[in-house]
Amino acid sequence: MNDEAASPARVRADAALARLHGLYPKLIDLRLERLQRLLGDLGNPEQHLPPVIHVAGTNGKGSVCAFARAVAEAAGLRVHVFTSPHLVRFNERIRLAGALVTDERLAEALDAIEAANGPAQITVFEAIAAAAFWLFARVPADLCIVEVGLGGRLDATNVVTPVACAITSISLDHQDFLGTTLAGIAGEKAGIIKSGVPVVTCLQPPEAATRIAAEAEALGAPLLLQDQDWTISPLGDGAVFDGFLRLPELGLRGAHQAQNAGIALAALRAAGIWPAPEIVARGVAAAEWPARLQRLHGRLAALLPEGSELWLDGAHNPGGAEVLATQLAAWPGPTVLVLGMKQSKDVGEVARILAPHAAALYAVAEPEQHLALPVEKIIEASGGRAIPGPDVRGALRQIQHPARVLICGSLYLAGEVLKLDAPC
Repeated sequence: MNDEAASPARVRADAALARLHGLYPKLIDLRLERLQRLLGDLGNPEQHLPPVIHVAGTNGKGSVCAFARAVAEAAGLRVHVFTSPHLVRFNERIRLAGALVTDERLAEALDAIEAANGPAQITVFEAIAAAAFWLFARVPADLCIVEVGLGGRLDATNVVTPVACAITSISLDHQDFLGTTLAGIAGEKAGIIKSGVPVVTCLQPPEAATRIAAEAEALGAPLLLQDQDWTISPLGDGAVFDGFLRLPELGLRGAHQAQNAGIALAALRAAGIWPAPEIVARGVAAAEWPARLQRLHGRLAALLPEGSELWLDGAHNPGGAEVLATQLAAWPGPTVLVLGMKQSKDVGEVARILAPHAAALYAVAEPEQHLALPVEKIIEASGGRAIPGPDVRGALRQIQHPARVLICGSLYLAGEVLKLDAPC
């Protein structure tokens, strides 16, 4: 991996991203005008994509994309995917017909973006989205799955014309950009709904459900609701979809993943993709998505006493913490938590939700972790219960007896953990 990271194409791509960042250093500015102008100069590649499933929501977007991709690929379809953020390698954000984009193709796309954009302002995420669409329009595929970056209505991905939309679980997050109420946040997420295009959603808080329904009705978009238009019921390690389709153990762990699998299946069906039952079953069993209750077996796991388990999850907001708390309650025996968070997140609420389920709580921040919240802030938010790691390795070395250990709190932390855990 290190050799690949230093390849000439990788260096070229990194340099292009750095230059693009200099054109508009503000990381988040939810507007579409800059990207629409750039895409027009590129010949509007977003209008020449395979059929698109567009996925928004607060939690579970990546898992829904992973399930949908796995089922479609099990059916023999070639699938493009655009997701964010990446955890270890930038290339994780773009899949071309089933394979991660190569450094050479990524550099080629970014060169095209720079040439078309010139010195005009553009955010890095907008440039990445443009690069993805530019590539998707040039590589043949049967399906395109696009995950919203932030919100929906003004997100850079909301230039696509989907054949189906999906809205996952909604909770409070990114209030500085999306509003401070569930209804307001739901309205932003529902901004991906298009006239006459079916939209799938799961069980939502009442104020979010009402707002999504109103947006769908206003646009004449068929709204496919969980427990009305589709159902998913956990059954052992698997699930049952629509009361008849028995699914084996899901590729993604956790009871909450049954709902995400159901959203993915309902969205595929709404898009006109419905393989034979055995293919659907094979697909959901094969789904992979890192840092979603992922069991680690590498260098970090080796720091724990023999007989221990090390797990990683990217839950980073109160909604994700609630889901994680349910999993912690379902696991037999105690779990040690290692918590590291991003500065802008509600660490107090996340700690309040998770701490009662922790046999011990360690606060950590990795040196390379993007916008890591200082360890002392996590300790303060935990009411003084958390123990300073101060980093992941330091926390794990303090554990003296066999234990189940869960690292959580940030996808940026998860990326650093995956690097640290990689085999020697």
